[in-house]
Amino acid sequence: MLNQEILGSFQRLLDEAGQAGEREPTAMTLATVDADGRISSRIVLLKGVDERGFRFFTNYGSDKAQQLTEHPQAALCFHWKALRDGVQVRIEGTTRKLQEHESDAYFASRPRLSQIGAWASLQSQTLPDRATFEQRVAHYEHEFAERDVTRPPHWGGYVVEPDMVEFWYGAEYRLHERVRWNRHGQTWTHRLLYP
Repeated sequence: MLNQEILGSFQRLLDEAGQAGEREPTAMTLATVDADGRISSRIVLLKGVDERGFRFFTNYGSDKAQQLTEHPQAALCFHWKALRDGVQVRIEGTTRKLQEHESDAYFASRPRLSQIGAWASLQSQTLPDRATFEQRVAHYEHEFAERDVTRPPHWGGYVVEPDMVEFWYGAEYRLHERVRWNRHGQTWTHRLLYP
């Protein structure tokens, strides 16, 4: 569980990043590792944060989901270049799938075509050509015509439950400020790190 100081600091920075003109302040790098130890990273969007951790959504058949099944540890990194002299927030922890009702609630809030896309995309699988994907989109548009699009069973959310959070504040001449928080059981402690 995140303490209120960490949660408050993160939320203030996220709000400031949006006000500073960051085009997509919720964009974060998600790093995962497969069963052979090969690391992968990609950008995903933060879709919520609370005392449990940081939430994102994906296709459970994707490469990232497979990697999280094999090795549930993950790392996140936010980088807001437009904020102050540059700010990063690094997060490491364990991932868990969200409960179905949480995934249902978020899915219902998505634009309809994004909902259709969740059905149509066989994420991370080989696509023979773009026309095949467009045909799948048309198929599901027809299937869900005149009714709500339900969440596919292969799509949902994760929460990264942190055991490390680092706030990195850029400064001139690379004299950065780093504040590292570590969780020990239910207790969080922090310390400064050299840049």
